Amino acid sequence: MGAPPIPGRGVPPKPEPGKPIYVRKPDQRARPMADKRFEEGERKLHPVRTRMPETARRAAVAERAPVQREHREITITEGVTVRELAQKLDLRAKDLLKELVESGVFATINQVLDVPTATKLADQFNATVKAVAFEEQLAEEVVQEIGPEKLDPRSPVVTVMGHVDHGKTSLLDKIRQSNVAEGEAGGITQHIGAYQVQMEGKRVVFIDTPGHEAFTRMRARGAKVTDIVVLVVAADDGVMPQTREAIDHARAAGVPIVVAVNKIDKPDAQPERVKRQLSDLGLMPEEWGGDTVFVEVSAKTGKNIDKLVEMIALVGELRELKANSDAPASGIVLESRIDKGRGPVATLLVQNGTLHVGDSFICGYVYGKVRAMFDDRGQPLKSGGPSTPVEVLGLQGVPEAGDRLLVTDEAKARHIAEYRQSKLREATLAKTAGARLTLDQLQEQLKAGEVKELPIVVKADVQGSVEVLSDLLPKLSTEKVKLDIIHSSVGAVTETDVLLASASKAVIVAFNIRPDRKAVDLAQHEGVEIRAYTVIYDLVDEMKKLMTGLLEPVFKETVLGRAEVRDTFRIKGVGMIAGCRVQDGILKRDAEVRVVRDGAVVYTGKVHSLRRFKEDVNEVRTGFECGLGVSNFNDVKVGDVLECFTVEKIAVVQVPA
Repeated sequence: MGAPPIPGRGVPPKPEPGKPIYVRKPDQRARPMADKRFEEGERKLHPVRTRMPETARRAAVAERAPVQREHREITITEGVTVRELAQKLDLRAKDLLKELVESGVFATINQVLDVPTATKLADQFNATVKAVAFEEQLAEEVVQEIGPEKLDPRSPVVTVMGHVDHGKTSLLDKIRQSNVAEGEAGGITQHIGAYQVQMEGKRVVFIDTPGHEAFTRMRARGAKVTDIVVLVVAADDGVMPQTREAIDHARAAGVPIVVAVNKIDKPDAQPERVKRQLSDLGLMPEEWGGDTVFVEVSAKTGKNIDKLVEMIALVGELRELKANSDAPASGIVLESRIDKGRGPVATLLVQNGTLHVGDSFICGYVYGKVRAMFDDRGQPLKSGGPSTPVEVLGLQGVPEAGDRLLVTDEAKARHIAEYRQSKLREATLAKTAGARLTLDQLQEQLKAGEVKELPIVVKADVQGSVEVLSDLLPKLSTEKVKLDIIHSSVGAVTETDVLLASASKAVIVAFNIRPDRKAVDLAQHEGVEIRAYTVIYDLVDEMKKLMTGLLEPVFKETVLGRAEVRDTFRIKGVGMIAGCRVQDGILKRDAEVRVVRDGAVVYTGKVHSLRRFKEDVNEVRTGFECGLGVSNFNDVKVGDVLECFTVEKIAVVQVPA
């Protein structure tokens, strides 16, 4: 037997009550264990060091060989990433990244690919790419997910079309008992308006489109979203060029036409002549054996308005219009603008689904989240269903009129919008600037027979006008002068626009807006010319005269001074008096004055009263306060800017082209 154990070594300790027993394992050599762990780690990191049988090695090599993939067709949208393309091709993302690196493109898994690059990459893996717009793919997914069986009846959308001054807006006003026509510059509609009307117990949406020839694209956009076209023709005027154009738009959209023969109350009205002219264009009246509804109405007296409403409702029922209220909302932007207090604002028509406050959406180059929503009367809404015109706040920019709005995931909407904006910036930066010219200097060079390019910056009150001017002005170019629009946007003329015009040597054309005071001062300092217009007739006529070398100023406007309205007072027998402080220049009695609100001119008239304290004065200079009354205008508000000016008549001198 061996020696007795030494106390404290190899003898387990006696347990104490309430305490665990810790037994030490037998001593082991640390070095061999460390060597063993190192060898195991080496085998895991470098499996090739392990000898493999020859048959197994050949099988592994054959398994790593490229496999011939079956041909497939995939659909991608703009702004597709490497990860998304790999999922559609059923590949690992690193395989695509490897191909990109071999072709000289170093990308990440979230890198955005343009369509040509994605097509070339997919072709290497035996796949054919079909590129569609993001809105188209999203609409297809909604149709597949919801299905066509969940459609419900919806309200018809009616577009009022026709020639200028044939009474379209007046007729619509008579139906909805409003007064829109008086607010239009020059008495013509220059925007698209959408209104809801309750008639015959049903809700109908009316879209009023402009009739001037320059607004062809706006009227075409109105026909795209409509279900019924009401063609207004004046009984005393007959069929005109824009009447024929409206018929072409309606036929291209494939919608029925209801003809309203207006102004039958006039002594020289000839409704039968209108019917003959329209029958020659293929619109045969029902009473003559055709299929077109004709109604003789008077927007002034209200005659046969009820009959017209009844016919519209009947045609709408025959069409059996349907939409899905449960689907994500989609719609068309009718108009957009920048509101000084609310930011970008879009007027849109919801075509399918229901738009809710808080929905994220994409709309052309911009995205956003519905922060607030209003109906055509300005009342707040929580949601808007199919065939509902709404005004939406919460956009990150101003969308183009005619853009399609779709509700989608916020992250995806932001991703697509940023990709489109980057492409737009690249196209914008590619433009070059020409030499700065004023219109008078251009006239002198035309006399000398020189060919020049005139850069133009277009600013307007709403997006529809911007779009029309951007399309109209370049068409006025001649062999001697080329008009080049380098920038166009919505809102008042700002210092940024003046700086852009100064850098690119351009002329600023302001339509239905006024520049702010700082922009005017900067323009004078930089020598930038700002031309302001309120009626498109004047703009077109002046530009045409310029193109033919006949432009000479007929009227010269001189700004006298500006004053800011601090308070308003209503005096019995006098009207509304504006308490003002003159910011610069001078205010004069009996001078012309325009009321500017948020950069837009709301009224132009004359100063009929001017007082300091209790005394009538003839003029008030910079820094002084005064009370000013505008003739025939009682809607002056605090914050308005009163701009006093004079107009001088200049003799017209004919200059050969």
